[in-house]
Amino acid sequence: MTLAELGWDETFAAAYEPWQSKANVRPGRVGIEFNQIFRIYLDQDEIDAITAGRLKHRARGRAELPAVGDWVVVRKRAEEDRGVIMEVLPRRSAFTRRAAGEPTGEQIVAANVDVVFIVMGLDRDYNLRRLERYLVMARESSASPAIVLTKPDLCLDLAAQLNEVTALAGDVVVHVANPKTGEGVEHLRRHFAPGRTAALLGSSGVGKTTIINRLVGTDIRRTREVRGADSRGRHTTTHRELVALPDGGLIIDTPGMRELQLWDASAAVRQTFDEIEALAPECHFADCRHRDEPRCAVKTAVAEGKISAERLDSYLKVQSELAELARQQLEKERRTRR
Repeated sequence: MTLAELGWDETFAAAYEPWQSKANVRPGRVGIEFNQIFRIYLDQDEIDAITAGRLKHRARGRAELPAVGDWVVVRKRAEEDRGVIMEVLPRRSAFTRRAAGEPTGEQIVAANVDVVFIVMGLDRDYNLRRLERYLVMARESSASPAIVLTKPDLCLDLAAQLNEVTALAGDVVVHVANPKTGEGVEHLRRHFAPGRTAALLGSSGVGKTTIINRLVGTDIRRTREVRGADSRGRHTTTHRELVALPDGGLIIDTPGMRELQLWDASAAVRQTFDEIEALAPECHFADCRHRDEPRCAVKTAVAEGKISAERLDSYLKVQSELAELARQQLEKERRTRR
C-alpha cells in the first residue's frame, strides 16, 4: 500500500519534516503490535521493528510509546532485516483507557482513528451502562463514534432495545447488523474511504472479528463460538491489528476488554450525559454533586421521571472514578517530587 492509502496526509508530512534529511529513515504506520515487536507498514513495503532505547528512556509512560495506528519514524540500514522505531509522530486521535492493573497508567488502545464502532450484542451482552462508558471513551478520543448492535436474531424486542440505545446515543448514529449472515454490514461501509481508519471496540464475542471478515470479503481473522450459557466470548483476537479493506480504508480489530476504566474523560462525560449537565446550573449549590444536597435540580428531574435513576447512578459512578483517578495522579506527583 502507498502511504496515502495508509492514511498519510499533509499533517503527518509536516510532523515528519525534521526527519526528512536524515539517512536511513522512513515514515511508516504501526500495523501490528505483539510482544513489543511491531509490524510497520511502509510505502509499498513492510518491516518488523522494535522501539529504540532512547525513545523508551524519555517516554513518561506507556502512552508515549508506539501503538497500533501510530505513524512512526523507522530507521533501517540496508544490511539489516529489522528496523528501529525512532519517534512517534503526533497523534490526530487516540482511544485511551486506564491501563489494567496500573492505577495511574494510561494505555493507548488505537491511534489516529477517524471513526470508532462501538459494538454491542443484543443478547446477554446488552448493557446500557457499559455502552455509556464506551461512548465517553470514544468521544474523548477525538474520533467520531458510531454504535453497532449485533445479534438481532437473539433479541426478544428489537424495537424496544433500539429505542433505548437511540435515546442514550443522542446524535451518534446507530446501526443494526448481523455479522453471521452479513445483514446490515453494508451500512458500515459508508464510514470508510481511502486512507480513513476505523476501530472496533466491544466485549469479546459480540462479532467484531466477523464484521471484519465481512468487510474484507474473506475469513482473514479466526472466530470462535460464544458460550450459550452467558453469551460470553473467548477472546479470539489476542492482539491489535490494522487491516486494509479491499475498497479502501482501514480497520483496527481489538481484543475484548476485560477492564473498561476511564482516563481523563471529563469533557466527554459532559457530552455523553448532556441532559444531566444541562440541569446542573439550576441546582441551588454551585458545587452540587447531585447526591445528598438539598434543592438539587437533577434529583428533582429523577423524582419527576425526566431522568432515570439508573442514568444518574451511572453518571455519579463515572464522576467518582474520574475523581479517584485525579487523586491518585496527584499523589503520584507528590511522591515523585519527594
